[in-house]
Amino acid sequence: MSPGARPLRRAPAFLLLAASLTGAAGAAVFETQEQALARAFPPPARVVRSTSFLTEAQHEAARKTAQAPVDSAVVTRYAAFGSDGTLLGTAYFDAHVVRTAREVLMVVVAPDRTVKSVDVLAFGEPQDYLPRGGWLKRVEGKRQEDGLFVGRALAHVTGATLTTHSIATALRRVLAVHSLLGEPASPGK
Repeated sequence: MSPGARPLRRAPAFLLLAASLTGAAGAAVFETQEQALARAFPPPARVVRSTSFLTEAQHEAARKTAQAPVDSAVVTRYAAFGSDGTLLGTAYFDAHVVRTAREVLMVVVAPDRTVKSVDVLAFGEPQDYLPRGGWLKRVEGKRQEDGLFVGRALAHVTGATLTTHSIATALRRVLAVHSLLGEPASPGK
């Protein structure tokens, strides 16, 4: 653990736990973590997993920047590199409760620190509460500075209000943490 870091009591939001994807409380699982990573970063990309420990100051800074809870100081991310060692993007998995059931997202941050993609991997709420794919596509290219709140940079979706707010919160959380950690270093060939 990093100096000054202290473990939090709640389960890490950035760790994709097996329980999150095994249909806890009847959650629909659309894609596993491995499938999502393979789709986002097809071969010959090399995906490197790393775990970081936020200091107490970094944890508080992430919370303030995201304007949302950051449940854990433990951050696991998956950086993808091309065959020449260039960074293709960094994936984060965010598990959170929408209304009463869990949702698991994969958020990919592009090297220019914009949202490259957002995918719903598991969803425990009724399917009617999911926003359409077009809404998720409109998130692509957004930056932390864009004010990723529903009603500002993100459109309202009738029937999926809580879900879109949860996704917006996850985006702000991921981008805040990504900004604090910086770009992952390229692994040796």
